[in-house]
Amino acid sequence: MSAPYEFLLRSTSDGVLVADEKGVLCVVNPAAAAMLSLTPEELLGEIATHSFSKNPALIHLFEREDQQKAEVRLPRRRLAQGIASTLVTGERMVLLQDITEKRDLENRRENLTRTIAHDLRNPLSATLGFLDLVLKSGDLGDLQKKFLLRARQTTAKIHEMLVSLVDLAWIEAGMPLQHLPVRLDEVINKTINELTDLAKKQNVGIVSSVQVPLPVVMGDPQRLQMVITELLRNAILYSMPEQNVVIHAWGDEAELYCSVADRGIGIADNEQELIFDRMYRSRDERVTEISGGGLGLTIAKTIIKRQGGDLWVVSHLNEGSTFTFVLPSMEQ
Repeated sequence: MSAPYEFLLRSTSDGVLVADEKGVLCVVNPAAAAMLSLTPEELLGEIATHSFSKNPALIHLFEREDQQKAEVRLPRRRLAQGIASTLVTGERMVLLQDITEKRDLENRRENLTRTIAHDLRNPLSATLGFLDLVLKSGDLGDLQKKFLLRARQTTAKIHEMLVSLVDLAWIEAGMPLQHLPVRLDEVINKTINELTDLAKKQNVGIVSSVQVPLPVVMGDPQRLQMVITELLRNAILYSMPEQNVVIHAWGDEAELYCSVADRGIGIADNEQELIFDRMYRSRDERVTEISGGGLGLTIAKTIIKRQGGDLWVVSHLNEGSTFTFVLPSMEQ
């Protein structure tokens, strides 16, 4: 093995295991041995399936063909994400990435969200119910109705924003995002399928134009889908009936671009920078009639920024808007 590869294997924090065509382990780096609470000497020259007989997930990664993924239980109650692939030489390589802390953070975030849902959403739901009862309970003056409706709208807005606020706080706090190869064309198609019913309800068409092949980007697939969902959903909701929303993706070896364009309400010049501020919503009555908390675009831009890109808008009032984001492409 050449010196640079030897250095990488010894320096990386990810575990690397390689078995030859007979299933005999021929490479075990220090990180892999430490994760498995063994020494390289105990593993080298041994048959992988024998050495890991008590770890079904790890055996699965060695025995299956093509690329495989699996969560691998490690000693001391730790957890790794395992990725396996067969090299052109016929050897089977398994990479192990310790995700114990990441999974713990995800669990804590879910617990926080559940706590908020229980401790804040339930009282807010009760408040909404009582406001509805007052509105229906008898004769009210116009001013009383106005104040009660305003209170109901404000309470409903807070109710909708709670989970989004947790998401935004989590992302802005620098909590780790996944860093995986992402085929954005697949994410776009999945998002279009999920929003087709909403588009039909709004009498809006969705047209996609995606470069083939599209460059791969490194990022968090779930978070990138959140971005595309936000942009596409907004385009549908703020479009005029019988118009098309167009999502376009293209790129090269350096950058990948994705844009979502609509022919709808549009955004006034003096609001185009403000729309990315948290909880900002246009004062245009056509916008305020549509439910929203003013956090979606803030979250979308934060996600793109966290992954090395940028998000911006070009818009003309009463003509429509085009939101575009750029991400670094992954070298192939």
